Amino acid sequence: MNLSEHFTLAELTRTDHRALDNTPDADALANLQRLAEFLEQVREVLGNRVVVINSAYRSKAVNDAVGSKDTSQHRLGCAADIRVPGMTPDAVVRAVRASGLAYDQLIKEFDAWTHISIPNLPAKPRKMALIIDKTGTRLFPADPTGLAAV
Repeated sequence: MNLSEHFTLAELTRTDHRALDNTPDADALANLQRLAEFLEQVREVLGNRVVVINSAYRSKAVNDAVGSKDTSQHRLGCAADIRVPGMTPDAVVRAVRASGLAYDQLIKEFDAWTHISIPNLPAKPRKMALIIDKTGTRLFPADPTGLAAV
């Protein structure tokens, strides 16, 4: 089932934990629809590059299996961990920040992928940009051009 031109329900619910049910409820499905539409905007900002989904929606069982917190936006269908071939996670964060898109969080994680999320309605986008790595969690550095706010 296509949620948008380039993103399917299957890829936004894929998991390596195949023995666990990862079927979204109606609220999560609505959020996944919004997330897919947002990811289309991200593709445009990145020059229509392919956006590979590592992980998006996670049921409680899947979320527990990967060791994530219950408060993860993945649980709501509002987040995806992505890779963009030909771009570093740092470049992805910088481009999305500078774009003015209404993201909730951008996180450069372990310099291997980018976590990107939208707010769970009715919340407003927080536009948080962070780095998570083996040294901990910190704010992503301010954009030297002044175009993107933390």
